[in-house]
Amino acid sequence: MKVLVTGAAGFIGYHVSQALLARGDEVVGVDNLNSYYEVSLKEARLAQLQAQKGFVFERLDIADREAMLALSTKHPGVSHIVHLAAQAGVRHSLTDPYTYITSNVMGQVIMLELARKLAKLEHFVYASSSSVYGGNTKLPFSIEDETEQPNSLYAATKKADELIGHTYAHLYGIPSTGLRFFTVYGPWGRPDMAAFLFTRAILAGEPISVFNHGEMWRDFTYVEDIVAGILAAVARRAAGKPPHAVYNLGNHKSEKLTDFIGLIEKSLGRKATYKFEPMQPGDVARTYADIEASRRDLGFEPKTPIAEGIPRFIKWYTDYYRVWPKN
Repeated sequence: MKVLVTGAAGFIGYHVSQALLARGDEVVGVDNLNSYYEVSLKEARLAQLQAQKGFVFERLDIADREAMLALSTKHPGVSHIVHLAAQAGVRHSLTDPYTYITSNVMGQVIMLELARKLAKLEHFVYASSSSVYGGNTKLPFSIEDETEQPNSLYAATKKADELIGHTYAHLYGIPSTGLRFFTVYGPWGRPDMAAFLFTRAILAGEPISVFNHGEMWRDFTYVEDIVAGILAAVARRAAGKPPHAVYNLGNHKSEKLTDFIGLIEKSLGRKATYKFEPMQPGDVARTYADIEASRRDLGFEPKTPIAEGIPRFIKWYTDYYRVWPKN
């Protein structure tokens, strides 16, 4: 099949593209290589993809309507879209709200308009987020739970994406599946996320900020497990009326943040200096995925506990940056 992957130079998009290429699919990768975090890391991911047969890259912004819609004539054979590009980051949405609306909301509309123009399109799969659950206190988070009270603008844009996906499925019959990711980590990860931030600070001998005075739990999910869930979703065309579904992709285990940090310390052979701070605006204390629907419909079964995933991430990090703790 021929798959258009947005955010192909991003963390999850890179891994999805690698998996698709490895099984013989063609990939049209789209990314604007923005400077939200170090562009060199995106370029390094992209270089690995461009070295492989079957990969074509389009440097485009998903919010550029004319350029994106032109892909329908440039790549008319696209049968599946995996839309992962977005402006990420809960805290950054407090300081740059306009980018989130442009990229996440307008971008979703433009991608679905592109889907309408692709005559061979079979399935539109897109990234949502566990952040849509907001301050829900019922655990674990189920796809049946209410998601009408987001804690951040980022979460609100992801909820909007789900509503827009449902609407286009209803109006135009586009089979669409939204995937709520739970705290993804692993090799080639994002520098603004916990595993990266903590590793970098510990190696530099700097204190790490631990919010809510350490009373934080996350459903940390290894990137290879997320990719398996995405590929399973791609293969299972959404059914029903309208043909739209939403699933959780998480590890189905809520880990205390300090335990996660402890594994990073163990893998690095070096202790962290903790800086305990209050809860940040827009954040939540706990995430925990109910994955029964994903198991039933997608055969999704996460296999990687953090005790295995963290050492793999540290191995990649120290190799990529050629660093190790000073004695």
